[in-house]
Amino acid sequence: MSVKIRLARGGSKKRPYYYIVASDVRSPRDGRYIERVGTYNPMLPKDSEDRVKLDVERIKHWLSVGALPTDRVARFLDAADVLKRDARNNPDKSKPKKKAQERTAAAEQKKRDAEDAAKTAAEAPAEG
Repeated sequence: MSVKIRLARGGSKKRPYYYIVASDVRSPRDGRYIERVGTYNPMLPKDSEDRVKLDVERIKHWLSVGALPTDRVARFLDAADVLKRDARNNPDKSKPKKKAQERTAAAEQKKRDAEDAAKTAAEAPAEG
């Protein structure tokens, strides 16, 4: 059985409230879970102590038996010094896609051709 430590949404419409739970990966997001190990209230200010509450002992237990946290929960655990999260960086994602690269290359080639034509035009009267 694979276990994840993830968020389960509660609260009403436009007033989210999340439970941090240890659950089987096959169960639905807001469905059955094994144990509730914390809460997250995004409606509170970021500096509020009650925004994220964690049961650190139980989280450490679940991590020791092989549970994997989701990305968002891993951020909370990193802030609480429970788990070290590696910084993520994907520089390829910001690069232009294939079509944009082709257009840029075509524009640069056109610019080089224009410069070469200007050079040859400037040199031709000097020879005569």
